[in-house]
Amino acid sequence: MKKILIASTREGAGKTSIIAGISAAVQKKYGYIKPLGDRLVYKRKKNVDHDAMVLLKILGIDAEPDSISLGFTHSKLRFKYDEKGVQEMLKNMAETIGAGRDVLFIEGGRDLAWGASVHLDSLSMARYLDARIIVVVSGDGDRVSDDVRFLHESIDLSKVDFGGVIVNKVQDADDFKNSFLPAINEMKVPVLGVIPYKAQLTNFTMNSLADRFLARVIAGEEGLANVVRHIFVGAMSTEESLRNPVFNKEDKLLITSGDRNDMIIAALESDTVGIILTNNIVPPPNIISKAGEKKIPLLLVPYDTYEVARQMDAFEALLTHDGGEKFKYLEQLVRDYCDMDKIIG
Repeated sequence: MKKILIASTREGAGKTSIIAGISAAVQKKYGYIKPLGDRLVYKRKKNVDHDAMVLLKILGIDAEPDSISLGFTHSKLRFKYDEKGVQEMLKNMAETIGAGRDVLFIEGGRDLAWGASVHLDSLSMARYLDARIIVVVSGDGDRVSDDVRFLHESIDLSKVDFGGVIVNKVQDADDFKNSFLPAINEMKVPVLGVIPYKAQLTNFTMNSLADRFLARVIAGEEGLANVVRHIFVGAMSTEESLRNPVFNKEDKLLITSGDRNDMIIAALESDTVGIILTNNIVPPPNIISKAGEKKIPLLLVPYDTYEVARQMDAFEALLTHDGGEKFKYLEQLVRDYCDMDKIIG
């Protein structure tokens, strides 16, 4: 069994998406563990890691998310395990989940240092499990260059099997290759792929928004897989909204107060994939019925319209197990832009 630890220099680099893309691009039997959880969600009365929950379903692994993580909080982990205990737990977890698999993916923490005080940083885990470590770096050319040079000059990689870096979310891949890749090659840091940024991967589904806001779905459950491509905040008058170009774009999400009946009806009669109703105000039955007929989800939340819009700005479009369109993009990106022989063999 080959063991590959996917790490990153910064949070949000795209580790989970890279794993999903590789598993779709190359058909093998995959195992997966995420020893240190960092995306806490509450499901079925358990604290589980969002990424772990999603990848277990994608990879077809029959295991509970909490069985592939040691925990979330440093204070509890520090109390439960010393370094030897961590090593033993990791090896047992890897042997159990990896049994009968061709490749075991280990997902590192949010950055290279995350978990160091509890012996669960990416470099330590790679050593304990004799895993090859691949580091995902992302962002503009300067940020990637900074991260790769820091990785090369300031971090001791001699004690691990360092496979190289995957450069992710590059706005202009050709410009990056011409302007920044030569300097990275001079450092003799293996570059396993340069993946361009795709806006399609930043879109939300209505189901993911329902989970993130812990919203009550009062209509249109059949449309929870709808993909949001544009967002319109309905804080102005309905007449002004109808003149706004964004309101008339396809696949839009409307965020508005539940008592804005005219605004909601206008949205239901246009190209809308979902509506977030703010202030915990439930619209009249005729509107709920109309949304149900059109299979347009109505999500009820307690926050005001401004707060919902503010939170949306801060949300990262996480991978979800129902994101079929995203999986196709990820598979194609990995196939087209990564050296799969060097990554998987």
